[in-house]
Amino acid sequence: MLLHEFRPGRLLAGLTALAVAAVYAGDAAGSWTTPWYVAIPIVCGGLGLAGLTTWVTYRVRRRSARSRSSDRTGAPASSSGSQAIR
Repeated sequence: MLLHEFRPGRLLAGLTALAVAAVYAGDAAGSWTTPWYVAIPIVCGGLGLAGLTTWVTYRVRRRSARSRSSDRTGAPASSSGSQAIR
């Protein structure tokens, strides 16, 4: 049983941060030389991709929840102002 729902956008944002950390860790270890500006396109691209993924996931979940709904009228429970149930 899962404790929470899967969030792929947050996963991509975390992987982006790990990628930047790995690039600069390799630079600090002396394996390669990394200019300071390398992180900017990695972070911008990764966060943009994470945002797009979050938006797509939201739309898919919203569409699947709407298709599972038994009420297809789209009207509120009461439009006369009273709180009576249909």
